[in-house]
Amino acid sequence: MELFNPNANINFMGWRKASLVISCLLMVLSAGVIFVRGLDYGLDFTGGALVEVAYQESAEVADVRTALTNAGFENPVVQSLGGTREFAIRFAPRDDEKAAEGAGGGASQAAHNRIANDVLAALKAGRADVTIKRSEFVGPQVGEELRTDGLIAVIVVALGIAIYLWIRFEWRFAVAAVASEAHDTLLTLGIFALTQREFDLPALAAVLSVVGYSINDKIVVFDRVREIFRSTRKADSIEVLNRSINSTMSRTIMTGVTTALAVGTLYFLGGPVLENFGLIMLIGIFIGILSSIFFANPILLLLGVSKKDLMPVTREDPELARRP
Repeated sequence: MELFNPNANINFMGWRKASLVISCLLMVLSAGVIFVRGLDYGLDFTGGALVEVAYQESAEVADVRTALTNAGFENPVVQSLGGTREFAIRFAPRDDEKAAEGAGGGASQAAHNRIANDVLAALKAGRADVTIKRSEFVGPQVGEELRTDGLIAVIVVALGIAIYLWIRFEWRFAVAAVASEAHDTLLTLGIFALTQREFDLPALAAVLSVVGYSINDKIVVFDRVREIFRSTRKADSIEVLNRSINSTMSRTIMTGVTTALAVGTLYFLGGPVLENFGLIMLIGIFIGILSSIFFANPILLLLGVSKKDLMPVTREDPELARRP
């Protein structure tokens, strides 16, 4: 099924100067928002109290969360532990509990017991068949390690992508792809910083998934660029890039729509735990499609990609020998 005529001749590259200026401005604005407002890190990164509970009969995550909220716990994070009877509950500790945890020893143990008792009382108000399995305080140093590991993961992914594209295509493609990844990641995080939505572990996983989705989209276009460069004699770079974008547009739209349907389901029906994952993926898909057209290819042109960069090096090459 074709949603876009592959033989269309829309001059996308004619907008390259405006699109590059707009993209760069958005990147600067996003970096500024992240620097000024910061991300609203969730308990995964900031630390907090962790309590695991078990029910004798099945229970719903929503019911557990409602019982805690009604008892005065602010923004509790409730996750199922592989079934419908055991749950992990995380929430920000109160100031006195933080102080007690810092004091260590008996005060720390008393704080743990108080947290567990408060959670148990809140849950028993609705269901009597609940017990506490364990309770502990997750310190902020764990969050620091997670933030560092997440940053390292993004850098490793970007470097791996650059090396792959350098080997498969040419260094200009690697630079364009890494610049696009930085563009997509910055804009996605900038929206999160601007709206001050909580940034938790599923959100971090979604950012890495956006990087993977976006680079896959660009590789498809880059493949087409190389193919057209090698199969034509007189077309200039702008014409080749336009033809590449037009001929892959149908595939780009189809992939984007089908992926958006899947992650949209997670956002609308997956519950609070998967909401951030779905939202970041939706934002990332939209930004990734636009950057494939209006950022990655203009960067390629700006770097001076040409036919000679992608041609086989020697006349003895079998592929070149077959060419008329």
